[in-house]
Amino acid sequence: MFYLLKYYIQMKILLRNSDLNEALSGFSNVGFVPTMGSLHEGHISLIRKSLNYCNKTVVSIFINPTQFNNKIDYKKYPRNLKKDLKILKKLKVNFVFTPMRNEVYNSKNKIKIHLSKKDKILCAKYRKGHFEGVIDVMCRLTNIVKPSKIFMGEKDFQQLILVKKYIENNFKSKIVLCKTIRDKNKLALSSRNLLLKKSDQIKAGKIARTLISFKKKFIKEKITNKLILTKKNELEKLYGINIEYLELRNKKNLKLSNKINNSKIFLAYYIKNVRLIDNY
Repeated sequence: MFYLLKYYIQMKILLRNSDLNEALSGFSNVGFVPTMGSLHEGHISLIRKSLNYCNKTVVSIFINPTQFNNKIDYKKYPRNLKKDLKILKKLKVNFVFTPMRNEVYNSKNKIKIHLSKKDKILCAKYRKGHFEGVIDVMCRLTNIVKPSKIFMGEKDFQQLILVKKYIENNFKSKIVLCKTIRDKNKLALSSRNLLLKKSDQIKAGKIARTLISFKKKFIKEKITNKLILTKKNELEKLYGINIEYLELRNKKNLKLSNKINNSKIFLAYYIKNVRLIDNY
């Protein structure tokens, strides 16, 4: 904990709910960027937006155990708090909230979380309990921080849609949608990328570029299920990956679509044992 004390002078690092509430007392227009750490340029873009649009910014670092449907996945999730704090200090973030599990889960969540049948698509279909865990922790963190705005990236698009519905229906906070940040190879930035070998990161970038080109090619044409299936098989064979889903869906209601306009291509796949998701 030495490095926490080292940086405490420059920015407030808070471990307890009561300390955060006291620190935020009297401030309005508070921005909130929830993270699980291992910060990258995607997180940094969210933080900068909050710093630009809000009077004060809170960044949380909390690896939420309830959203992992795989215990090994939870244990392997990248952790580098010391590096994260250096990044946040450089950005001049006002408050960093790094709670222990008992601080976040210190009471029963009064908000009932129930995914309907129409919600159980894409990641919700394959990761049982994942979104219930995400929505639960987001409600808890929102209740603690009480922000005016919450900044979230479009990379986890289904998560964004579900969280937005629950947060804006139950709190005064507004979700601010922020564009996906990609590296020079078009790979969407993610903390999980750290689990990939360099060669696999290059491969993932090629997959992203392939689907971006695919979408542009059919911008004015209908896309059939057969065409999507053919592309899925091509990608699996060409790159030696296991695709969980490849689907074209309307970006407002996530219903299956056959038109590129107002739709996104959603992808989840494994490179070796690392699961990656993206949308284009």
